[in-house]
Parts: sequence; structure tokens; C-alpha cells
Amino acid sequence: MLNTLPLAFEFTSPGPVLLNLGPLTIRWYGVLIASAVILGTLLAQKLAEKRGIDPNIMGDLVIWLVIGAIPGARIYYVLFAWSERFQYQPWYKVFAIWEGGIAIHGAIIGGVIAAIIFAKRNHLSVWKLADLVMPALILGQAIGRWGNFFNSEAFGTPTDLPWKLLIPPDRRPPGSFTEAYYHPTFLYESVWNLLVFSLLAVVFNRFPKAKPGTMVMVYLIAYSAGRLWIEGLRTDSLMLGPLRIAQVISLAAIAFGIFGLWWLYGAHREFWDTIRKPVQHSTPESTDS
Repeated sequence: MLNTLPLAFEFTSPGPVLLNLGPLTIRWYGVLIASAVILGTLLAQKLAEKRGIDPNIMGDLVIWLVIGAIPGARIYYVLFAWSERFQYQPWYKVFAIWEGGIAIHGAIIGGVIAAIIFAKRNHLSVWKLADLVMPALILGQAIGRWGNFFNSEAFGTPTDLPWKLLIPPDRRPPGSFTEAYYHPTFLYESVWNLLVFSLLAVVFNRFPKAKPGTMVMVYLIAYSAGRLWIEGLRTDSLMLGPLRIAQVISLAAIAFGIFGLWWLYGAHREFWDTIRKPVQHSTPESTDS
């Protein structure tokens, strides 16, 4: 019945490979990551210019973020998927990132470490830099999620909804070979991320004097709220015992984001930063003797 609806359609991946040039294989996953980095860099530089910050600084920062984020995303994934995916694989499969298998939370951890080091080395505010990066980050996430589509991974539970995703038999979960169609959770998260990007754009333009860290807190709350429910549909979640790791981290991020906004605007405090504000010393009034 659903297949006869005028709005019904199904997603079918054309495969992970975009192009073969002799011994060189160009994969969709790599192209999407590269596109996300390029567009994110251009966006971050544009936002920096609007805030009176040298755009070249953001270009340098992005290099540091990539160096920290991509290994962080892979290490995080490998650690939590070791027993299921890597334990009995050849050792070099740990580095085969082009085959899929990265985690955004690991990328954020690696990126945070890199950003703090960069900010301290250049005597800059890490919170101001992070606020400029957040819209670029969520836009990159929206683009990167389509890599899961081409790799036929990170999909949801079986469904017969009009926007269903056809998964090849060899990519289906164990015991689900008779189920052909699944929730396109990559699409859900990509659309959600675009909505979060729109929210951050509004905050950035409407509140130019927002305290450093505001964009980060809004990102944590908004992105994590979407990831929380989308992760519940996934069939390949990274697990820690009975818990879905992404959901636990999402709940913690939402709580931290709410506390952070209260800290900034309720308690009228500021976050620790990589630069110190100059101490204001009062000058005693001179008196005639």
C-alpha cells in the first residue's frame, strides 16, 4: 500500500566508490569529508570576519582541528567497536577509515584538545574560536552523514515507511536477512543538523555580543537533543554494556549545555579560558601634602 503512495520513495546506495582511476580509488566517504572541511573552513572564516577576527586564523585552526578530530573520531570508534568489528581483523583495518567507522563524539574530543593547544599557543580565547567553529561543525556533520548512506551503514530499525532505505543483504544486521528496508537515520540526522545550523545562524546574527561559549552551549543542547532520539533507532550503536554510548553522552551534553547557559546568564559568570583578562588595578587618588 505504501509503495503506491505518490510521495513514496526508497533510498538505495550506489555503493561506496565514486570513481576508479587505475590503482586509485576515490570513495564517497572521503569526498564528503573533504567537502565538509572546505565548506566549513570558508564559513568559519566568513564568521570570523564579521566578528573582526583575522580569517587566516580560522584557516590555521581548521588544520589543527582536522589533525585532532579525524584520529580522535577513529580511535573512539575503534575502542568501542573493537570486540565486534576489529578483534579478529588484520591489524591494518584499524586505519581503514575510508571503509567507514568514525564517531562524532570522538572527533569533538580530539578537536577540543587541538583547539585548546592552538588557542594557548596563539594567545587567543578558545571559547571565541569555538563559537565561530560551531556553525561550520554542524554543517560539516550534515554533509558527512551522507557518507553513511553510500557505505550502507548507521541505519535504523526495519520500516515500511515511504522514505525507507534499502540495505544490501551483506550489510544487514545478523538475523535480519529477511528485512530489506530500514529507517534512513543518516537522513534524519542530516536534516536535524541543518536545522541546528539554522538555529546557530540566528543566534550568531541576532546576538553579536553574546558571551564567549554561548554558541557552544546552544550547539551541545540542540545537536544532542536530536542525536538522543535518532540513536534510539540505530541498530549499530556503540555500546557500553547495556547502554548506548551516544545517548549517554548526549544526555550529559544537554545537561552541561543547560548548566553552561545558566552559568553565563543566570549566574553572570564566565568560563575558564586560554587567555587571562588583564587585572584592573585601582589607582589611589593623589592628595596634596
